[in-house]
Amino acid sequence: MTACAIEPEAAPEDGAPQPGFTITADGAYAARLALDGGSLFPERWTLDGPEPYAVPLPANQPEEPGAEVQPMGDGRVLIRRATAGRHVFSLLYPTGPGTGEVVIGSVECPDGDTRLRLLPPAPGGERAYALAVGRRSSAVWLVAGGEFGPEHVAQIPGRCSGGVWLDHTGRMLALDREVGGRTKAVVVDLRRDGETSPLLQIADGSDDRLLLADPDSGLLLISSDAPSPGEERLGWGVLGSTLPVRFPEFLRLPECTVTPFAIQPGQVLTPESCGVALRVDGPLGSWVGLWRPDRRHIDHLPAPAGWLTGSGCWTRDGVLQLPYATAEVPCGVARLTVPSAETGKAAGTRKTAEAAEAVEMAEMAESTEMAEAGETAGKAAGTGGPEKPGGRPEGAGSAGPEGPVPSGADARGSAGSSSSSPAPGGPTRPGPSEPVARRPVPLREAPLGRLVTK
Repeated sequence: MTACAIEPEAAPEDGAPQPGFTITADGAYAARLALDGGSLFPERWTLDGPEPYAVPLPANQPEEPGAEVQPMGDGRVLIRRATAGRHVFSLLYPTGPGTGEVVIGSVECPDGDTRLRLLPPAPGGERAYALAVGRRSSAVWLVAGGEFGPEHVAQIPGRCSGGVWLDHTGRMLALDREVGGRTKAVVVDLRRDGETSPLLQIADGSDDRLLLADPDSGLLLISSDAPSPGEERLGWGVLGSTLPVRFPEFLRLPECTVTPFAIQPGQVLTPESCGVALRVDGPLGSWVGLWRPDRRHIDHLPAPAGWLTGSGCWTRDGVLQLPYATAEVPCGVARLTVPSAETGKAAGTRKTAEAAEAVEMAEMAESTEMAEAGETAGKAAGTGGPEKPGGRPEGAGSAGPEGPVPSGADARGSAGSSSSSPAPGGPTRPGPSEPVARRPVPLREAPLGRLVTK
């Protein structure tokens, strides 16, 4: 199960937001720092039972705002507390009416420029890692699950951020590394003394970050300014694929920020059919977007009241679970599903033919410009061959609503499937015998490196 939480509750230490609600990789447990009046205390949620329930884990005194918590696979909660240049790690667990605590150890950070934070929960739930970012290098620490307390496992040149697991064993960790003013995603092999290899190299002068990854299908969600210098664009690709990253135009919503936070697991051979949960922040607040790479639109849905914004996880059968907490329901989970193809088709009738034609023509113009730019960049870098035809299609759709209402889209796009095509009188929908070939965004041949995990 792929999950991510991005709601900030405290000031970030290294430029990345601190997660306020963190879910284990298998979706069984979650943890957060909850408010009790004006005080913070750890709270563990159990999500894999018939009904979710929360257990408070207050320690001897309220926690400081800079503390972090993370659920472990056995139901205990890891907590990081910062005190005078040291980061102390402990495991909390319920003991009848009280809270038990096992101190694991500490990591020294005497340099005031070094910032340390927990990485997302590792697969398996037996280990936990932290990232210490210094002025010139970054260190990965095993802070829970080792034999003798915290262990230093990797030293990486450059300032790192992010943190995405690429496999089910907790061996391959992707980090966004800044070197020379540019940020590129790299892979760190934690079983080979932190051996580092490139992951994303979309263009020489672009900033390429990895946001999410699904180990089952290899689907990657990427942020890059390669297609539009100076503007971060949301794109997707497949780990180990030789096809370029696609940056669908309909993922750009006016006056909104779109952030993926969960990918549906279990779609081993069909990454394009994975459900992707999006957090959309706009003038009217935050809401939920549901999307699949083989669809040409986003379904916009209102978030449940009290949603722990930016957090959630998918089940293997395609149900998105969104945790929420209100005065009436202090521990709740709302469940959403990606609308069926028929539902999306019916919603598409709300979009006018003029808007559909304008978006389609804009996408065609953008693809033509990118093809020329990508060919020039490839020749200059001396890497990659000519673009391979017949790649997976990039979708095109509406620019999105201004609030959490269902989006209108007129067609669905997927490799080898039918899609709408503009005509002088508006878009037409070809029948089953009229397949239309679509071109991927031609930025660079094979931007995703293949990982060797032997």
